[in-house]
Amino acid sequence: MAGKAAAPGTAVLLVTANVGSLFDDPENLQKNWLREFYQVVHTHKPHFMALHCQEFGGKNYEASMSHVDKFVKELLSSDAMKEYNRARVYLDENYKSQEHFTALGSFYFLHESLKNIYQFDFKAKKYRKVAGKEIYSDTLESTPMLEKEKFPQDYFPECKWSRKGFIRTRWCIADCAFDLVNIHLFHDASNLVAWETSPSVYSGIRHKALGYVLDRIIDQRFEKVSYFVFGDFNFRLDSKSVVETLCTKATMQTVRAADTNEVVKLIFRESDNDRKVMLQLEKKLFDYFNQEVFRDNNGTALLEFDKELSVFKDRLYELDISFPPSYPYSEDARQGEQYMNTRCPAWCDRILMSPSAKELVLRSESEEKVVTYDHIGPDVCMGDHKPVFLAFRIMPGAGKPHARVHKCCVVQ
Repeated sequence: MAGKAAAPGTAVLLVTANVGSLFDDPENLQKNWLREFYQVVHTHKPHFMALHCQEFGGKNYEASMSHVDKFVKELLSSDAMKEYNRARVYLDENYKSQEHFTALGSFYFLHESLKNIYQFDFKAKKYRKVAGKEIYSDTLESTPMLEKEKFPQDYFPECKWSRKGFIRTRWCIADCAFDLVNIHLFHDASNLVAWETSPSVYSGIRHKALGYVLDRIIDQRFEKVSYFVFGDFNFRLDSKSVVETLCTKATMQTVRAADTNEVVKLIFRESDNDRKVMLQLEKKLFDYFNQEVFRDNNGTALLEFDKELSVFKDRLYELDISFPPSYPYSEDARQGEQYMNTRCPAWCDRILMSPSAKELVLRSESEEKVVTYDHIGPDVCMGDHKPVFLAFRIMPGAGKPHARVHKCCVVQ
């Protein structure tokens, strides 16, 4: 039975997971990933669950199609999910379209005990009751139950084949309506470029894209409702500040390419102690001598450099982070806690919410202490990203002030 016997309301579980690694090495990674995911489901026993995946299908989607089908089938039919008798799956499999492909996958599961749940039809502008299990794939542009967009190429011109964008769905549970947005923002193409300015040029690109999404979901086309935006934001620590802090007493050596004089490497050495190398920085190398700094006390000493969300402080809220940076973990199945030395570890994977969604979540926290914001598989290899989840409850009556607006009880 979903939900703890004594706890009122509807238990909700939101999960974001960049799963690209799972399809590049399915034999070693998928079983562990699913086991850890099912454990979180078992622990929190949600009535309504949303799983937002990015890089679904991995780097080579066409070659991974059989693994994609197997993964979806497993999620929909496993013993761990047998009490979820309704589901909606939206997979962007249109990998041949440079104009549209986002590699996003959105999964929604409804527990058999959940009675009144509706999904919004964006074309008809009405809610429809959810029944059965349905999978939508290939081209999602014509599906009226969601909105999907890929960011324009000029947002990130140096990446010729970007797969970044968002998918939005809208739901109504117990007269409480909210949007769920699966999002994947642009990465840092070069550690050296990211280090040059504070904030970095890539941070500016992400701000532009996220601002576009927020403007889109609160425009005049539809009724305004609470919203949760969760996915791989690719938020990075402010690189210049981090390096200056980690290498306070170091001297910097610049290595340039002989033919172009372009900077290709920065080496930071201790001023004494036999000039020990503390950090080496290249386009795709961030090799710091002591990884423990990113894990000690869940890396909280580094949160002061996590600044990208501050631009949206009036529009987006996040619960306090109490887990270590979610990326970039080793993809070696034997190393669950080791970071790769390709990027500075950062909290890329996040669950953010509108001010009204915050009230929805914190109301359940004040009444029942049932809110959890954490990562999945802390000591297990889950690929290069650790999934992140938010568990909370929608309390009885939470949507009552808006019940007439959403008309959830009179839809088809």
